[in-house]
Amino acid sequence: MRRVVRQSKFRHVFGQAVKNDQCYDDIRVSRVTWDSSFCAVNPRFVAIIIEASGGGAFLVLPLHKTGRIDKSYPTVCGHTGPVLDIDWCPHNDQVIASGSEDCTVMVWQIPENGLTLSLTEPVVILEGHSKRVGIVAWHPTARNVLLSAGCDNAIIIWNVGTGEALINLDDMHSDMIYNVSWNRNGSLICTASKDKKVRVIDPRKQEIVAEKEKAHEGARPMRAIFLADGNVFTTGFSRMSERQLALWNPKNMQEPIALHEMDTSNGVLLPFYDPDTSIIYLCGKGDSSIRYFEITDESPYVHYLNTFSSKEPQRGMGYMSKRGLDVNKCEIARFFKLHERKCEPIIMTVPRKSDLFQDDLYPDTAGPEAALEAEEWFEGKNADPILISLKHGYIPGKNRDLKVVKKNILDNKPAANKKGDLISAPKKTTDTASVQNEAKLDEILKEIKSIKDTICSQDERISKLEQQLAKMVA
Repeated sequence: MRRVVRQSKFRHVFGQAVKNDQCYDDIRVSRVTWDSSFCAVNPRFVAIIIEASGGGAFLVLPLHKTGRIDKSYPTVCGHTGPVLDIDWCPHNDQVIASGSEDCTVMVWQIPENGLTLSLTEPVVILEGHSKRVGIVAWHPTARNVLLSAGCDNAIIIWNVGTGEALINLDDMHSDMIYNVSWNRNGSLICTASKDKKVRVIDPRKQEIVAEKEKAHEGARPMRAIFLADGNVFTTGFSRMSERQLALWNPKNMQEPIALHEMDTSNGVLLPFYDPDTSIIYLCGKGDSSIRYFEITDESPYVHYLNTFSSKEPQRGMGYMSKRGLDVNKCEIARFFKLHERKCEPIIMTVPRKSDLFQDDLYPDTAGPEAALEAEEWFEGKNADPILISLKHGYIPGKNRDLKVVKKNILDNKPAANKKGDLISAPKKTTDTASVQNEAKLDEILKEIKSIKDTICSQDERISKLEQQLAKMVA
């Protein structure tokens, strides 16, 4: 597998750990025996599940808050049992979901500049699982759609905007679910389970579209993720306990497109996938390396690129979305590696001499704007991610606050019979309507101003670049 030398612009990708003063130090990383990544990052924050007395907690640090983290630093600590998984909302960089041993899922709104006080009140608590919740995953293109999976072998899909469980897949898995992955437009999910099956499921029709028994023969945990072209990539163990990776076509899962043996280590391989470059990074829990592969249409389909190795084993790993990378330094991935007491960023770079924007490394990528509202998705609509260019780096916009509208049957009570009530009711509604209109108007004016400011700054940038270009040509 490693003997094939082929031309690829990613052959010389190299990883580099940042200097000590750019790490996040003195963090008590969670010791829970659960195979999630324990870390989630986005262009603003890094979140890390930590050891906490009397319940479950995780830290949320602004990316620039490096160095030693004080023991009294505020945490997000509303769960009554250890937190098992966390996931940032792809459409709002201040919203994060957490699943816990206390059987609940909680959704939190982080203040714009990070926490100054510990956060104990979630925006919404989602209750529906009967056992611990080990997986949470936001829908890639629909706003406020969140999936959770628990040790009750059930998958629930929530509308976070109303706090309702709208889809409950509780009879498809006979054993524990190891992981769940959405496809690119969020129309399908794939799951890996303890019963050694990989399933492709249409959640809205509540049916299994494809499944493979014994995708990997070994007894240890598997992982399955969707690739951008609709194929499924899995990691697992052979009967001889060798680690394997495989590529499957959901239309015919009899035989894998490719199957490779790796080594005999026993850490579960966590796959991180970049749809823009078709690179998969494999981080083993308890390993001290990150291996990376390029997926292509030509045999052997999964091409080994290289390995980043360090001395310390990793307890978990966070993976930065494309929007958070430094395009000026040809950075194509950034990992946040958890040690026992610290979090260390690792930067993956393609060596290039030119200072110009590298279009081939940064095709348009999924932006923060949701393509659908939750209701549209539940009604059956699909949409691909709305793409943005990274040519001038990513400029974050203003996130709107997450508002939860609980549907309350008491709101539908019949009109009151009192005369006074009847007279005063219409006035009240017009008052609230005008207040809402004013707030909406303010919001629109603010947005127009911010767009104008952005355009002005971009104009200045363009004219500066044109001057530089003119000098170079002259």
